[in-house]
Amino acid sequence: MSEPAADQDTAPPPARKFGLQSSILFSFAIGGLALSLLLAGATLVLARQQLVDNREGAAAAIATNNASRLSNQLTPESTLESLPSIVDSLTRIEGAQPIVRLNNSWLPGPEIGREDLPLLLRIRVANGAAGQLITEIKGRPHLVIGIPLVAFDADYFEVVDLVDLDDTLRTLQIILGSAAAFTTLMGALVGLWASRRTLRPLRRVGVAAAAIAGGRLDTRLAAIDDPDLDQLTQSFNEMAEALEQRIQRDARFASDVSHELRSPLTTLTSSVSVLEARRHELSERSRTALDLLSGDLSRFSRLVEDLLEISRFDAGAASLDLSGLKVHALLSATLRSLHLEDTALIENQGALDLLVNGDKRRLGRVFSNLFTNALRYGNGISAVVISADLKHVWVAVDDHGPGVMVTEREKIFERFSRGLAGGQRGDDPGSGLGLSMVREDVRLHGGRVWAEDRPDGNVGARFVVELPRFNPDLEDL
Repeated sequence: MSEPAADQDTAPPPARKFGLQSSILFSFAIGGLALSLLLAGATLVLARQQLVDNREGAAAAIATNNASRLSNQLTPESTLESLPSIVDSLTRIEGAQPIVRLNNSWLPGPEIGREDLPLLLRIRVANGAAGQLITEIKGRPHLVIGIPLVAFDADYFEVVDLVDLDDTLRTLQIILGSAAAFTTLMGALVGLWASRRTLRPLRRVGVAAAAIAGGRLDTRLAAIDDPDLDQLTQSFNEMAEALEQRIQRDARFASDVSHELRSPLTTLTSSVSVLEARRHELSERSRTALDLLSGDLSRFSRLVEDLLEISRFDAGAASLDLSGLKVHALLSATLRSLHLEDTALIENQGALDLLVNGDKRRLGRVFSNLFTNALRYGNGISAVVISADLKHVWVAVDDHGPGVMVTEREKIFERFSRGLAGGQRGDDPGSGLGLSMVREDVRLHGGRVWAEDRPDGNVGARFVVELPRFNPDLEDL
């Protein structure tokens, strides 16, 4: 038998939302990314502008100087054949190619000719105005500078390859992108550190609240040397103190009332015993009244005993007398005490010798309450199933009843809760404390208990008790 499921509901789990720590972490990461991208973009734009301006200024100055020198060396008799010697004497910068128009002839550069020059710039220069333009020639960025030689029917163009500038900007872009990624990572790390530091006091509050919910009512938060959190710590401790005092008052009240009721109950029990001894002397009507009184007195006595036990749970005074118990033997003895010897006791995977380290009285009461619950409200016990793995032992009690609705499976373990079966009870309605005491006793043993549907598909409920498995050989190591 595999580990029983605590809930058979197959509804899809709700979508997980980001917690406060995740929100803080992502806020830092996104903030770092946005800031780094902003700085990287601004740096890239300014660097590009500065580099382009410097290259344009240097190229324009050299082109102007070359155009002036060319104009000074040209004569009315100059021809296209005489231009190469003049052009070769001009100042060159790396990646620059001169192109000269003389009359209707063109002297092209080594790689670039007239057809590669932008048409708009050629028209501008032809109209007697100098200009420059960044354009793409043969798939590479170039700066084209055009200067008219007004003393002659000639124009001077200088084409400067900007691929090295483009490579520099690409390298800068990679560096800034890497810096942005590093900044984002650092922002996430800082956010993780800040979120953990910020949420540490809240985690302490959560741990303390869980401890209080688990019954450790004396749990308090240690003082924090932080003016912003000191008020939270003080308020929480005051709340815990008030809660502890209130629960202790309620527990003392229930205990005192139960103790006070014991004396009159003893007197009433003795009186009813006397009447039972002389039952044959009573009339039929009196005997009926005596039966009703005897039944109610018995239920009242059980209620007082249950309230005393509940008060011990609330006061933290409940203790365990632990010993190694054979689960099969304990269940068999409990069934015999309730005259249920014929109930099917099913052992899975050699459960006959399974041991738990438990209190015999309390665990006997746990299973007795579950069996009685199945008899009263589940139309009888279908089977008792024992199974285990290396760490846990499970005892499942199946009944023939209508089952327990999913919405009722937690409520039926609350005090004085009778569930939907409360209005269908017979002569003995019970106190509504049986299942709550089952949960408290099981919790004392470090286990848990829950209700579910029968796994065989038949109508009915299954109550499962999970207890830590006891292995004396491992305990002695």
